[in-house]
Amino acid sequence: MTTAALLTPPKRPGEESITAWALAARGGDAEAVERFVRALHRDVRHYVTFLGADPQSADDLAQDTFMRALGSLHRFEGRSSARTWLLAIARRTVADSIRHGSSRPRLSDGEDWETAAERAQPRDLPGFEEGVALLELLDTLPADRREAFVLTQMLGLPYAEAAAVSDCPVGTVRSRVARARTSLTRWLDEAEEAPATTAVV
Repeated sequence: MTTAALLTPPKRPGEESITAWALAARGGDAEAVERFVRALHRDVRHYVTFLGADPQSADDLAQDTFMRALGSLHRFEGRSSARTWLLAIARRTVADSIRHGSSRPRLSDGEDWETAAERAQPRDLPGFEEGVALLELLDTLPADRREAFVLTQMLGLPYAEAAAVSDCPVGTVRSRVARARTSLTRWLDEAEEAPATTAVV
């Protein structure tokens, strides 16, 4: 898999459709609720994970985000896209979780999540190693650059919407993404060249 392929945002459902589902869900349409949740569940889960949430709790945080959103749908008027509105709720959900977690001591029984997750992953899938490498590299980025990169390059949000989610100017998001892309591209290129360098030596 090429560096460009790893850094290309995925196709996503149309913003108009998602926002229409949110507005219909606000009116009590059960099918619209299901479509809205299904369309954005993956984005929310990825976002809360990349914001630095404990991966063990990512599913809980995603569920909490949707519970908060569905409970607040009566206030959603469609002025922004439903995706932007939902990811802003996800951001607050993670912040609340981190604040709550920092006030309590952590207990750790048994195997740590990284070891368990690594052992459970299928390793024969195409692109698996490259995907793991990208995730590890994302973890090394400063939190603000990682968030901007994930929102725009992995979740596919326009820069203006990413700025609304992150509560910062559009220019700041552009700068963070550019710096994140530069770092990731350099690191991925170095990783691809490493075996050849080793062979020469």
